[in-house]
Amino acid sequence: MDLFEYQGKQYFARYGIAVSPGDVADTVEEAVAVAERVGYPVVVKAQVKVGGRGKAGGVKLAANVEEAREHATSILGLDIKGHVVKRVWIEHASDIAKEYYASFTLDRPNKTHLGMLSAQGGVEIEVVAEENPDAISFLSIDPVRGLDLETARRWVAEAELDEAAREQAAELLVKLYTCYTEGDCDLAEINPLVLTPTGTVHALDAKVTLDENASFRHPEWEAYREGEFEDPREKMAKEKGLNYIGLEGTVGIIANGAGLAMSTLDVVNQVGGTAANFLDIGGGANADVMAAALEVINADPMVKSIFVNIFGGITRVDEVANGVLEALKRVNIAAPIVLRLDGTNAVEGRAILAPHLNDHLITEPTMLDAARRAVALAN
Repeated sequence: MDLFEYQGKQYFARYGIAVSPGDVADTVEEAVAVAERVGYPVVVKAQVKVGGRGKAGGVKLAANVEEAREHATSILGLDIKGHVVKRVWIEHASDIAKEYYASFTLDRPNKTHLGMLSAQGGVEIEVVAEENPDAISFLSIDPVRGLDLETARRWVAEAELDEAAREQAAELLVKLYTCYTEGDCDLAEINPLVLTPTGTVHALDAKVTLDENASFRHPEWEAYREGEFEDPREKMAKEKGLNYIGLEGTVGIIANGAGLAMSTLDVVNQVGGTAANFLDIGGGANADVMAAALEVINADPMVKSIFVNIFGGITRVDEVANGVLEALKRVNIAAPIVLRLDGTNAVEGRAILAPHLNDHLITEPTMLDAARRAVALAN
């Protein structure tokens, strides 16, 4: 579960991590009241779970009540990449001398926790990794031993944080690690972590992803779901028990297996298309599952073609073929469907579909061919 920025800062504050003073507001008048309370200048920040807020006009500095009112008015209701702003975070503006990056996440292959720290903050860590990988200091942490202050001190020195920031940054990193582990996070990220001209270090932003598997330990997490914006496509998929993530493209994707679904997204992108979703139907591609999957994708008005990519292992392709035909009887599909069927009983599956093929139901022999056809149809 991803938290909004303000929720992430509230989560950090539980563990003693210094954040800018501020509060949330759902209306313009509430925003002005918060700004008056925390003191000008303030930053008015859109609360949406998507990047690029600043470029979209969702982050603005206000020096007085008139500007606070103006910015709150323009940001509330703003559409940022399909996410409508319903709430803003108002915080006292910070003077910044230096910006850093800090995060903790899980290193699954090595079965350890992974810390990332950089003296280059304020930009996406992927950009830093690509342009100057040596600027990121990685720390592998044994979950049993954890992170102590001495290790954190060595780490901030290796990352070449400014001398004035090192002791405070080391202490904050220990608190962030505690938040990450005891708070059951998949990700706890601060970008930027700032050093002010007066020599204090605090979190200027917060990106927190909570581990849903740990929700039984945190009944208080339910409050985070209240009033949360939920993609209607994802809501429909969840109700149907599907593993679905909505994206912004025009090619609907159905695949059996998370790895194959990810590869399908990559191939669609490789041939010049954009995926409308990630949808993994797993090993149970029967008529009910296929109908549910096609119904969810069909509900997305951006979808111009549907790419069904099945590689039968445990799943039998003939059952998938029957499932597709049965699903088409139940759901009136607007977009053309391109199928790539391979694996167990693939010959039988293709034979089942053969009498029904037309301009709206198409098969291709390979994943690449199917991707090209689906993208051409979408365009």
